[in-house]
Amino acid sequence: MNAIVSPEKKIEDRPPDAAAPVRGPRKGHRLVWVCLAGILLLLAIAFFRYGHGAMPGGNFLVSPSGAGDTPAILNVSVLVFREGLECVLVLAAITASMAKTERPYRRAVAVGAGIAFVATLATWHVAVRILDDLANSISALTIQAATGLLAILVLLLVMNWFFHKAYWTGWISFHNKRKRDLLQSESSEAGGAKLLWGMALLGFTSFYREGFEVVLFLQSYRLRLGGAVVLWGAVLGVAFSGIVAILTFVAHSRLPYRKMMVFTGLMLAVVLLVMVGEQAQEMQLAHWLPTTYLPRLANVIPPWMGVWLSIFPTVETLVAQLLAGILVFGSYLTAQSSHT
Repeated sequence: MNAIVSPEKKIEDRPPDAAAPVRGPRKGHRLVWVCLAGILLLLAIAFFRYGHGAMPGGNFLVSPSGAGDTPAILNVSVLVFREGLECVLVLAAITASMAKTERPYRRAVAVGAGIAFVATLATWHVAVRILDDLANSISALTIQAATGLLAILVLLLVMNWFFHKAYWTGWISFHNKRKRDLLQSESSEAGGAKLLWGMALLGFTSFYREGFEVVLFLQSYRLRLGGAVVLWGAVLGVAFSGIVAILTFVAHSRLPYRKMMVFTGLMLAVVLLVMVGEQAQEMQLAHWLPTTYLPRLANVIPPWMGVWLSIFPTVETLVAQLLAGILVFGSYLTAQSSHT
């Protein structure tokens, strides 16, 4: 009996274009790991540059300024890079079996993805306009707390191991099935036009789904820290995603996608704990949650942990982060037990 190979393993073990020669896979590996090491280097440099700064006025309920922008930029870049990596994987699965004679279909997929990028920018402007209009009738703290909750829900969706099991077996399989159906329908001129439109739609849905999640997630950071922080984080994440895309679709390099997903997943777990701590603090400021101060922990927790990890000496913030960690880890253990 043939062994069943998961979709992500298939993607990892072969280049996206099966008809194209593989040029320098080891070089591609090295470049990707250099990029990931660059993220860690930025974290280390930013930590030693800003990490030991004291909180303004010593008040743990006051959001840090200046030094707090660096962790936020890196958090945004990690999420954007993760979503970009997932988008590359889906597009690679769609175009994997296309021969050189099917380049028009690959171009149609690329056009669909490009239109989705423009649609994502339009969605961003619509979301910004809606939230700015709401700010005229609702307090800023209330909007920040609400968008923060939405961002955490999006991040939990991205992190949830059950979701990613359905993602690999469902979302990618759906696109591959749709591609096969379209290729089988190519029997006439009308069928050829339908195929091009169908391929463009596959490219659009593959990109826009990830872009829509990013738009929802980043609203909380925009309201709290401004558009510049979001812009720099998004540029950094898109740059790393672009490198992976170039290596995948242009250089046809064989990349360690699975390891990259695990690596970015671990980084997102840290981002989740940070966001939960920030959100609990926002809800305290908006008086949605009580504030139970722990004086003993205030002398133990250094200021940099509040800046970088959003760990504050209050019962509510610590319990919220603990529950978030248990939820993600519990989902992972449950998913692992279901495989055995």
